[in-house]
Parts: sequence; structure tokens; C-alpha cells
Amino acid sequence: MVDSRAVEDGTVIRRRRSCCGCSGRFTTFERREVTPLVVVKRSGRREPFEREKIIHGLASAGKGRPIEPDVVESLVDGVEEAARLEGTEVTSEWVGLAVLERLRAIDPVACLRFASVYKGFTDIGDFEREVRLIKLES
Repeated sequence: MVDSRAVEDGTVIRRRRSCCGCSGRFTTFERREVTPLVVVKRSGRREPFEREKIIHGLASAGKGRPIEPDVVESLVDGVEEAARLEGTEVTSEWVGLAVLERLRAIDPVACLRFASVYKGFTDIGDFEREVRLIKLES
């Protein structure tokens, strides 16, 4: 082996090798194999975790709000990382609550909008309860 070092923020290892027979040099990149994360829906159906679904929901909830795209990416990174710490499967309820928890600290209005869809608000009382919750936790 000639050289081995971490690249891409330490998530990849680059190894340079030389062949003793032909003196040729070879470079390989090694990445950690990521176990697929599965979301268990309320119906019991299982589907792959999709970051884009969360990003889309946050875009809708944050429309017209001063939320930067890198903040949304960071929020989704946090949710995905926390989900992986839970294991290979999480419930859709867990995902929704994890998003709400993080969004509450970023933008209370977007949080209320997200909660109204996620929790399926049916009347003004649902909104009032959620506003009280947001105020208590702020």
C-alpha cells in the first residue's frame, strides 16, 4: 500500500496501492455501506425512507416564510440521523413528530402549517391546541 487517507469530510477512505508484479498504481474509494431505512405507515405498509417527501412537506409548510434551503437540509439530516439511531425501521408518526420538534425551533408558523397537515386538523380547535403547544415549548 502506498497511501491511505480520509476524504469527503471523513466519510470516504481513499487508498492508493501499487502492484508488486507490474508496478501499476491503483486507487480505490471505500464508503460505509448504509442499511436502508424503512418507514412503517399507519396502515402497516412499509416503504423506504425518502428525504424528498420531508423536503416537499417542509417547502409547503414554509412557503413565504424566511427559511433557507440549507436550514431545511440540516433539519432533514437531523431527522434521518436520529431515525438511523432508532434502528432500521421507524413509524411515520415518529418521523412526523421528529420534524415537528425541529421545525418548532426554526419557524412556529411553518410548524403550525406542517402540523395541520400531518395531524389532519379538522376544526379551529385543533389549531388553537397546537398554537398553545407551540407557545409552551418556545
